[in-house]
Amino acid sequence: MKYYEKDKVEALPVRDAVGKVLLHDITRIVPDFFKGPLFKKGHIITEADVDALLDVGKEHIYVSGLKNEVHENEAALRIARAALGSNIDISAPKEGKVGFTSQIHGLLKINVEALEKLNSVQDVAFASLHTCRSVNEGQEIAGTRVIPLTVPEKQVADAEKVCEQYFPIIEVKPFAALDVGMIVTGSEVFHERIRDKFGPVVEKKFNELGSRIMGKRVVPDDLEMTVSAIRDLIADGAQMIALTGGMSVDPDDLTPASVRAAGGKIITYGVPVLPGAMFMLAYINDIPVIGLPGCVMYHRASIFDLVVPRVLAGETVEKKDIIKMGHGGFCSNCSDCRYPDCGFGK
Repeated sequence: MKYYEKDKVEALPVRDAVGKVLLHDITRIVPDFFKGPLFKKGHIITEADVDALLDVGKEHIYVSGLKNEVHENEAALRIARAALGSNIDISAPKEGKVGFTSQIHGLLKINVEALEKLNSVQDVAFASLHTCRSVNEGQEIAGTRVIPLTVPEKQVADAEKVCEQYFPIIEVKPFAALDVGMIVTGSEVFHERIRDKFGPVVEKKFNELGSRIMGKRVVPDDLEMTVSAIRDLIADGAQMIALTGGMSVDPDDLTPASVRAAGGKIITYGVPVLPGAMFMLAYINDIPVIGLPGCVMYHRASIFDLVVPRVLAGETVEKKDIIKMGHGGFCSNCSDCRYPDCGFGK
């Protein structure tokens, strides 16, 4: 109910409202313990309810609605259904709000431009998590409602038109389960002077996203051997290639040159993300190839977590997408990492 239209409806004292039907939810809040409906829309007020209503500060109850307007619950549900993309569940309206929950572990995609237009419709509120982040099955990712108790039908229709024009406003893309070929570069690892600690970290990250390492090659800092390893893994059926190490400016670090020599088209070598500046993304035909700098081994969140999920979700990551990552691309390196529930990559 808009505060400036409350004079258009009848407000009865609670004690005179017994037998009347509630037009909206009545919220009860117990600090640090409970927040929810004391009574829901449609409840018939009884004598026994009067004291409970007075206890939450409700001395008057609205008993009539506005003509040609839509109740907050119905409005929120209509907007939610219009915005809803794939792999998402929506809740029943609760206190005027409809929630969105992911059905899968995948990549959340928000049409940000459309979201801004939707929130420009009078009295519409639609809030979401950031786009292009991983979300888990059962995770709440967004919510929508209208601000007043009722809104004109035209405003709901305008919101639905925005959703139709830009559909979907919100969706979750599944991660493809790819067979990944891994190449560990470095003469010190090849000659077994040190144990490979990089490969297991990368394998764990891919496993968590639903992909697997189908083959692994260890090569020295040698261009021809690295090119051969790339081609062998692709011939064996690798759907993606991940190279660890060899990404710095040292003369022995030859990963980018090896990818070019293997026929790779470099999308970017170097990104405005810390940690991860020396990252490389390329394609050999339709097969994505990533060159991972050493920071991926040491940092809980890095460029890997910003790019690889998007690739696995079937997106073509272009140079312009990489450039945009500078805003939010600085990791604060918190002692207690909360990624992705933080600003990194947002």
